Amino acid sequence: MHEVAISEALLEQLASLAEQHGWSRLRRVWVRMGLLSGVVPEALEFAFSAMSPGTSAEGAELVLETVPGHFDCALCGALELDRVDFTCPKCGGPLQLVRAGRELYVSGVEPMDP
Repeated sequence: MHEVAISEALLEQLASLAEQHGWSRLRRVWVRMGLLSGVVPEALEFAFSAMSPGTSAEGAELVLETVPGHFDCALCGALELDRVDFTCPKCGGPLQLVRAGRELYVSGVEPMDP
């Protein structure tokens, strides 16, 4: 379960941000993750809540935003999908060349104290 390692890196990044900005606690953290990132949202939420006690993110709400995958259909062109599927929903043709959807990053942080 690589979500534990991801959560650990996320908490380190949040601790650095909190220290840099003088925040003692965080209220909410937004994370954008690509559909094809391989991250299981429930596992990341579990790891985050299990590992955050004693950190500035303890009790913070983790808001996960899924970014769709960008594919190219061999027959009808580019499209976005919000599910992993390798057949074009428009024409039934094969999808190829994943161009996006693998990202994973903190997109926003709301501190308890401004």
